[in-house]
Amino acid sequence: MDACFSRQDSTNSKGTSKRSRSPSPSPKPSSQNKEGSLRRSTTTDRNGLFGPLSGSTSRPNGNPIMFSNSTGVVKPPPIEKQLECTLEDLCYGCTEKIKIKRDVITESGQRVEHKEMLSINVEPGWKKGTKITFEGMGNEVPRLYAADVTFVIAEKQHPIFGRDGDDLELTIEIPLVKALTGCSLPIPLLGGEKMELKIDEIIHPGYEKIITGQGMPTTKEAASRGNLKVRFLINFPTELTDDQQAAAVRILGDSSS
Repeated sequence: MDACFSRQDSTNSKGTSKRSRSPSPSPKPSSQNKEGSLRRSTTTDRNGLFGPLSGSTSRPNGNPIMFSNSTGVVKPPPIEKQLECTLEDLCYGCTEKIKIKRDVITESGQRVEHKEMLSINVEPGWKKGTKITFEGMGNEVPRLYAADVTFVIAEKQHPIFGRDGDDLELTIEIPLVKALTGCSLPIPLLGGEKMELKIDEIIHPGYEKIITGQGMPTTKEAASRGNLKVRFLINFPTELTDDQQAAAVRILGDSSS
């Protein structure tokens, strides 16, 4: 029987001021597979099935790749599964709970289905590609070691922000008049808050404003965060009246000389 697992929604720790130190990329099951308290408790199932936890990986020609040690017992390669996280999850940290169903061999040699709960503490600042490994959590098969199960962090696309390492990126549309005369703009921040950004200089194509400390947490320094890079998309008017054109030539013609 193929093992399977289903995922409950993450519990986000936004609002806590504590920042954890750099996480271990491959925690063992003993430190990550115990049920913990939920900090946010909406449940989702993703159809209840992420796919089989088989115990082998195939080469392009279809032959399975196996690993062995000095005892002669073969251990299949790790089984990798993606764990999608939002930017908010990766900024503030969260707890992901995943229900495991896998085959276990009893002392009498019988194969039975066993249910477990894996708990992954996503640390602030983790990036896509971060791996979390649970040793021996694949299906148990006679004369084989159970394969490890590795979850690989993937970032969900955010509707507003992009990510570049420890920095966040944001693009805002503004009308031409504000680009030329200066303005004060409400800038959204990750997590739902807003801050007022006052700009006195002319905003030209390629203009970028850096807001320090409003990016993603860095895993090297617990209290340090990257920056928020704000770029501007200038909306030009689609048409001008004759009087407006004349005024623009009079004003801008003088400024360019």
